[in-house]
Amino acid sequence: MKKVLALFALALAGIALVACGSSSNDNSTNATSTSSGAAAGGGGGGGGQTVSISADPNGALKFDTTSLSAKAGSDTFDFTNDAPIAHDFTIETSSGQKVAATPIFSGGTKSVTATLKPGTYTFLCTVPGHADAGMKGTLTVK
Repeated sequence: MKKVLALFALALAGIALVACGSSSNDNSTNATSTSSGAAAGGGGGGGGQTVSISADPNGALKFDTTSLSAKAGSDTFDFTNDAPIAHDFTIETSSGQKVAATPIFSGGTKSVTATLKPGTYTFLCTVPGHADAGMKGTLTVK
């Protein structure tokens, strides 16, 4: 019963975060968020590429990897969340400034595109407590 209440509280927190979302963007990026029916992998032209990442489908607070790499330029990140808990995929600079983010959701795939300069970024889920539980990693852009 306690697990059900905890999941319910997380779901409510996720809904509240969606309603209070931020649109802060770093000046070095141009981020957009779109929905996508399926994740696509592989490289793309124009210096950027498409990168796929997923949340653990069994509900563990983790992504399927803790390290990603991408080419400098316009990169698209396809985030699949088939977990029973709502998550998002957010990219931040080393100073913690949001570069790009999907909405918080469960079920399906959402995509976000950002123009990234070479460097090291953090990717994480911004639902309260998720990154602290380990739902984060490092994105290296070359």
